[in-house]
Amino acid sequence: MEKIPVLDVSALAGADPAARRRVAAELGHACREVGFFYAAGHGLPEPLLAGAFAAAAAFFALPAEAKAAVAIERSPHNRGYVRLGGESLDPSKPADLKEAFNAGLDLPADDPEVVAGAPFRGVNLWPPALPGFREAVTAYFDAALALGRRLHRGIALDLGLEEGFFDDKLDRPLATLRLLRYPAAPATVAEGQAGAGTHTDYGNLTLLATDGTAGLEVRSRDGRWIDAPHVPGAFVCNIGDCLMRWTNDVYVSTPHRVRPPARERLSIAFFLDPNPGAVVAALPTCVGPDRPARYPPTTGAAYLAERLDATYAFRRQA
Repeated sequence: MEKIPVLDVSALAGADPAARRRVAAELGHACREVGFFYAAGHGLPEPLLAGAFAAAAAFFALPAEAKAAVAIERSPHNRGYVRLGGESLDPSKPADLKEAFNAGLDLPADDPEVVAGAPFRGVNLWPPALPGFREAVTAYFDAALALGRRLHRGIALDLGLEEGFFDDKLDRPLATLRLLRYPAAPATVAEGQAGAGTHTDYGNLTLLATDGTAGLEVRSRDGRWIDAPHVPGAFVCNIGDCLMRWTNDVYVSTPHRVRPPARERLSIAFFLDPNPGAVVAALPTCVGPDRPARYPPTTGAAYLAERLDATYAFRRQA
C-alpha cells in the first residue's frame, strides 16, 4: 500500500449492470487490501460543498459561549458542539487538538422515535445566531447519505449479495455529519498528542471532504504511516468497524490519524452507521466451514453506544 486508490464511482448511478459490477469489484479490492479509497465522480455539486465549508467556518468563528450553548453534553444523542480537547480518539494519549459540531437526521420534536426517547433519535442542536447554517448542513447531509447508500449497493455486489441488500438498513440510519476544525499546531504539543488520535471509525462507511490542508495519515498493513493527500473533486472514503464486523473481517478497517496541521484545517466527515435496529451479524457470503462467524450479532444502536461510551467521558459518567 503505497497510495490510496482513486475510484471513479459514477457508474454506480448508471443503468449499465456490467459497469456497476466493475466499480463494485474495484471497491471490494480497496476495502479488502487498503480499507481506504478516494471516490471521484460522486455527483455532489461544488456549490453544495462550498456552502457546507462556509457554514463550518462561520460556526467555529462564533464566540465560545455561543458554541457552548449547543454543547454535546446537552444531548444524549451525539448531537452538538465538541469543545477543543473534548474528545480522545486514542484514550491512551492526550486529548485531541480539534473541535467539532455533530448533526444527525434532522428529525422534528414530534417524531415518534424522538418522543419515545429512542437512542440516538434526538433533535439536532442548531445555533440560533447563524442564518442559513441549518439549511447548508442538512442539504450536505442528505446528499452525502444518498452517495453513501449508492456506494453500499456496490459493496453489496462485491460481497455476492443482492444489490439492494443494505437499502432497508440505511433508510433511517444513525449517520453523523461532523464539521471539524483543527487549529494550527501550537509551539508545544504534548507527547503523543494529535489533531485526531489513532483510531478506526465506528460505523460502516466514512465520506471525508477536506479543505486541502494536509494532516490525514493512514497506517499501511505493514505498520507504516502514509499521507492521504487532498484529491480535488474526490472524497476520502474508508470502511469502519461495523462493516468489518458485518463482513466477518473480509473487509478490514484501517487505523488513521490527523497530525496537528501547520495551519488551520477544516474538514467535513460523514459517518454512515446503519439503522438503530439493523441486525449486524456475519453475512452469509462471508462465513463458511473454514471461516466461522467471529462476532456475536448486535444492532446498529447497541454497537454505536458501545463505541461512543469509550470515547466521551461524560457518557461514561451519565
